Amino acid sequence: MNRRDDTPHDDDASARRDAPESTLEGASGHGGVRAALAVVSVLLFLEAAVVTALVVWLVIDLVSLEPSSYVTAIALIALVVIGAIWVWAVAIASLRRAPWSRAAAIVWQVLQLSVAVGAFQGLFARADVGWALLVPAVTIVGLLLWTPVRIAYSRPDDRPDVA
Repeated sequence: MNRRDDTPHDDDASARRDAPESTLEGASGHGGVRAALAVVSVLLFLEAAVVTALVVWLVIDLVSLEPSSYVTAIALIALVVIGAIWVWAVAIASLRRAPWSRAAAIVWQVLQLSVAVGAFQGLFARADVGWALLVPAVTIVGLLLWTPVRIAYSRPDDRPDVA
């Protein structure tokens, strides 16, 4: 019933007992959801570390080798630095379950997925790189689209009512 007071009634207890597992309260107690949230956060932090390592590698290459174009090399480093900052921000926000971090993580995974597809084909195809990019991207997107995880990333006022 629609009530304005917060006093519990006997019918509230039975409604909470019969509530679906997809609500946050029912799902957050479930170990699988906690594990999924942990996997998402760990993979995002690993991806952030890899992008940071890529920045270091590009800077070392710029210093030790002569690029065909310094402007292009510096522009590439700048873009990868921006990407690294973004992935770190998304990873940290995912620990806090910020609602925007879920969408940002999905965008990053779609970008990563497109690079993975490119790694499987072409003259310089590298299947190992493709699989290393594809598996975490598909895993994170799948977990972030799972209803209990989606609810965990939603604002408290947007979460479904238990009763």
